[in-house]
Amino acid sequence: MSTLVNRLLVGLALIASTGAAAATVGEAHRTTTTPSTALRNADHSPTMAITIWYPAKGHAKESPLTIGPPGLPLFASGSAAADAPLAPGRFPVILLSHGFGGTARMMGWFGTALARAGYVVIAVDHPGSNGRGPITPNGASWWWERADDLKAAWATVLADPVFVDHVDVARLGVAGFSAGGFTALVAGGARVDVRHFADFCRAHPDDGVCAPQMETPTLSARDVDAWLRDPAMQSRFREAAGDHAVHGARAVFIMAPALVQALAPASLRGMQIPVSLLVGTADTVAPPATNTDVAAALIPGAMAQRLPGVSHYDFLGDCLPAATHVVPQCDTANRQNDAHAAALRAALRLFGAALR
Repeated sequence: MSTLVNRLLVGLALIASTGAAAATVGEAHRTTTTPSTALRNADHSPTMAITIWYPAKGHAKESPLTIGPPGLPLFASGSAAADAPLAPGRFPVILLSHGFGGTARMMGWFGTALARAGYVVIAVDHPGSNGRGPITPNGASWWWERADDLKAAWATVLADPVFVDHVDVARLGVAGFSAGGFTALVAGGARVDVRHFADFCRAHPDDGVCAPQMETPTLSARDVDAWLRDPAMQSRFREAAGDHAVHGARAVFIMAPALVQALAPASLRGMQIPVSLLVGTADTVAPPATNTDVAAALIPGAMAQRLPGVSHYDFLGDCLPAATHVVPQCDTANRQNDAHAAALRAALRLFGAALR
């Protein structure tokens, strides 16, 4: 499906929901920190990067958002105009979390489309778990910190004079892909249960979420038992089980969620906001049977959709020809247009209803 058709789909959904289409999407960058940022970043930097996509005023010139070497990009992920003035109005907000080893820009195809549909989208590069720098053991294993990353980014935007008068705190949603789907569930009120995940991986060591990942073959969730025995980690695990919800979140949208087994089942049963899940039937990284289906069965009123033949990595930014030789994730990403179009339809349907 072409970019034009995708935009038409967004426009149709927009008319039915917010009624505030944007001719131009702006992109801005900010930074913030959390108590654990320096402990997760490989260089111990206290800084976490924030990307904001938003409806922009006028017709500023957008540039393609790409990932990869100059002149030979690997991924295309939407387009936006750098630091364009915001359009007038107060807009609903979506907090967006990328997958393990991804980046905010990798999810730009989703974020810029929602911005074009009248939303302010706030994304982060999760420290120690993003593709802009080395993945660290702390960044890879302290999954619960991701929801706090979103909270810190939201607080930063609320304190920013450029944005504060253009965001509607009463209309807040959360979205995520893969480990970002786990993040979105935690931000929506689910609680982390590391012991539950350890028991699952002990019983199912070859499940996609327990096995080594392409992004870090030397790190594996099979090691979670060793983490639980580490005295230095005990205070971290007590923190993990706490409340990491984003106050005011009114809906959660998830693409190919991972790590669902690291969530307390009772907390999923107790979720009180609308949740919509989307997954491909060909997903072996976060198998639907042990992730999406589990969440959909436990969360009251959850909506779940399966996309035939769609793989986990179909939800990345568009794989470009140069990626075929250097990015193994793109080998299975053969239905990206279908995955992207379905995700945008489902997200706009959910947020249009929940964030009126």
